[in-house]
Amino acid sequence: MDMIELADRLAIAETLALYCRGIDRCDPEQLAAVFTPDALIDYGDGAKPIAEVIPGLMAGLGSMRLTQHNISNTVIRIAGLTARAETNCVALHIIPTPDGEIELVVGGRYLDTLAKRDGRWQIAERLYVMDWNRTAPATMQLEGGLFDGLQRRGARGSDDPSADWWAAVGDT
Repeated sequence: MDMIELADRLAIAETLALYCRGIDRCDPEQLAAVFTPDALIDYGDGAKPIAEVIPGLMAGLGSMRLTQHNISNTVIRIAGLTARAETNCVALHIIPTPDGEIELVVGGRYLDTLAKRDGRWQIAERLYVMDWNRTAPATMQLEGGLFDGLQRRGARGSDDPSADWWAAVGDT
């Protein structure tokens, strides 16, 4: 593997991580930046243009108290200015209901076709494969014992502690 391929692999990994950050912070601008403007996304209900997908994602995920997408085991194949990546994802969703919060955990894979344009890797096509899921009443604890001292909590958008933290270095 040469240095160019190594740099491309790192850049692709960063693109995939920024997707997770954009989803979890409900940041439509960051989310749009990881996709080519003409990207097609198929979460299992048919391919749709990214411009149509993002508003629906923001509405659906924005109604949840939080999500956390964790990616791992990425296999990447690069061919010039295009690449394919298969990435495992386990995503936690905390969903408010009238009867209390629900934890929805979904395990699946992103099958991405990426394009390198203007020196940046972006997702040009995404197919999502759901492998498993689990739904149960939420068990998250916020008070008592150790949790009394852990008062910094994740939030959506600019309310998240990382917003000011990244702003200090001029990057989000």
